[in-house]
Amino acid sequence: MIRVLVAEDQAAVRAGLVLILGSAPDIEVVGEAADGERAVALARELRPDLVLMDVQMPRLDGVSATRQVVAEGLADVLVLTTFDLDEYVFGALRAGAAGFLLKNTEAKDLIEAVRAVGRGEGLIAPAVTRRLIAEFAGRPVRESTADPSVLDALTRREREVLSCLGEGLSNAEIARRLDMAEATVKTHVSRLLGKLDLRSRVQAAVLAQELGV
Repeated sequence: MIRVLVAEDQAAVRAGLVLILGSAPDIEVVGEAADGERAVALARELRPDLVLMDVQMPRLDGVSATRQVVAEGLADVLVLTTFDLDEYVFGALRAGAAGFLLKNTEAKDLIEAVRAVGRGEGLIAPAVTRRLIAEFAGRPVRESTADPSVLDALTRREREVLSCLGEGLSNAEIARRLDMAEATVKTHVSRLLGKLDLRSRVQAAVLAQELGV
């Protein structure tokens, strides 16, 4: 069972999200928040597996709330946004969000996105994955603190996996390309995240783009 906290300031939208997620047999909505501060407080109290976080909320915006939730290790965060490319998205991914999804996503895709993050696979809306990562990596250098020497800690295989993450590939796609078991891919991803001190595979994808891996 994937325990989800829904953070969305518009009551009607929030109710719709709760209804959609509640229809899945393996997903349980354990709490609702109408602003960022409440989202962080409930994440501390309820310790959900995942927070579905709107980026534009009162009192504390979704980016700041995401940063707090991730920094404290309270839950994974899947960000909801109206726009496929905006500063909120970049900020949320920098803050450690496991991924982002557009608000106009179909119900079945929303459920699958929650399941994907629940499995430990970061997710970016498929239609904009590579465009987003390329755009994110193309931010001015002053916003990037990527140091090529951090890659020295990685094994050859881990570098190959990191390169695949930079292309926006899923674990299954990486497994096929590198001819290895999907479980092995997950292990490599977990290890390289630890070595690079990153919070999500999406951050790893961005780093790969920034360093040209």
